[in-house]
Amino acid sequence: MQLQLDLQFFAGEKTEKATPKKRSDERKKGRVAKSQDINTAFLLLFVLILMAVFGSFMKDNMLALYQHSFTEYINWELTENNIFQLFTEATIELVKIIAPVLVIALIIGVASNLMQIGFLFTTEPLKFDLKKIDPIQGAKRIFSMRALVELLKSFLKIVVIGSITFMVIWIFKDDMLMTAFKNAENALAFFGRTTLIMGISATIALLFLAVFDYAYQRYDFEKNMRMSKQDIKDEYKNIEGDPFIKSKIKEKQRQIAMRRMMSEIPNADVVITNPTHYAIAIKYDEDKASAPYVVGKGVDHIAFKIREIAKANNVMTVENRPLARSLYASVEIGEAIPEEFYQAVAEVLAYVYRMEKKV
Repeated sequence: MQLQLDLQFFAGEKTEKATPKKRSDERKKGRVAKSQDINTAFLLLFVLILMAVFGSFMKDNMLALYQHSFTEYINWELTENNIFQLFTEATIELVKIIAPVLVIALIIGVASNLMQIGFLFTTEPLKFDLKKIDPIQGAKRIFSMRALVELLKSFLKIVVIGSITFMVIWIFKDDMLMTAFKNAENALAFFGRTTLIMGISATIALLFLAVFDYAYQRYDFEKNMRMSKQDIKDEYKNIEGDPFIKSKIKEKQRQIAMRRMMSEIPNADVVITNPTHYAIAIKYDEDKASAPYVVGKGVDHIAFKIREIAKANNVMTVENRPLARSLYASVEIGEAIPEEFYQAVAEVLAYVYRMEKKV
């Protein structure tokens, strides 16, 4: 009894790698190994690079909008048409400023996901699921090992990024104190460069941490995807069908084939026997085949049935032990006899035709 319980325990233990079918099913549900930190790191990195390249363009457009607002718009009369025109022009200018950032963010967001999981479109995560609002399941997620790892990971990111930020500020502390003696444009340029250095440094560190996060996400995903031996057996049954049901279907098919074969025996020209163990029903119809062909065959009780049906329908039975055995082993039902049996079968058929003429 104890041994049986132990075997059931090990059969239910998830020690096997996930099958391709399970991976495909989980992917269709949107469950894949993905690190959000990689998306965030790439997004920040490329946005910061974009701002470094197009920063002067964005600054010039913002200053132009600011100057135009306080030199032109401020003098306009407060009418419906003027307000609409002001809103339209200001929106167009803001779109020019923000559009490059939004476009690069969209491209990098899509590219980073494609890099991790390839193309995947599914609406499964959007479907309503009561388990998502189950307080018990929610508590389990909050106090799970994964939640603890995510907490430690967030704490590590805060420490690393905070340290890098402090180091950059500490390096430029003297220049920062000297901004009091600079004009507004130079001070803004200094803070812009410092912020860019700070952002890129922190992003590179975040990207480095994201690589480890992705490795952990892959490990955790593979761990959760593991299957027990019983799961694999059940999946195989679902794919291939229950063995018991399959055997029943095969048995049914055999019965149908047997009935079809037995219905052809009355049309045979001769039944060649062993005489007791083998029975081969032969027919020659030059309209259907160029050579005699087998319409039925069997051993033991099936052979007995063939002989019985042949006798009831006046089909002649001829005993030829070597020929019966050879035909049974070499020719399937519906197939023409091979060339090496032509002479032997022709002699049998000739004998049958002579006997039928005498009758």
